Amino acid sequence: MFAYRKLKVYQKSLQWVIDIYNLTSTFPTAEKFALTNQIQRAAVSVTSNIAEGSGRTSTKDSIHFLEISFGSLMEAQSQLEIAALLNYISKEQLTSIECKTEEIAKMLSGLKSAKSRNSN
Repeated sequence: MFAYRKLKVYQKSLQWVIDIYNLTSTFPTAEKFALTNQIQRAAVSVTSNIAEGSGRTSTKDSIHFLEISFGSLMEAQSQLEIAALLNYISKEQLTSIECKTEEIAKMLSGLKSAKSRNSN
């Protein structure tokens, strides 16, 4: 089994990606290659970079990919805020996904801190 699959942050992020895809599936067709695609790509980047970072042999590289994952998480969240302003999703939907985003952000930060401590 691949080590990243055991990470709780990876497992939570996978579910979050599914939630993102479900949310964006209701966006207007005109947004298919615009905001919808951008949000989905940022969401997938979160899990992809967790996985890629876990495959790196140096702690520095591993942390770098966690930072990219965190950035993608923030990117997707900001785009979801835009979607809410455009009334593509409700404020309740935004709040629900935002809680999950915050949880993943904390987990990524914790994992990054743990890796930094263990490398010293």
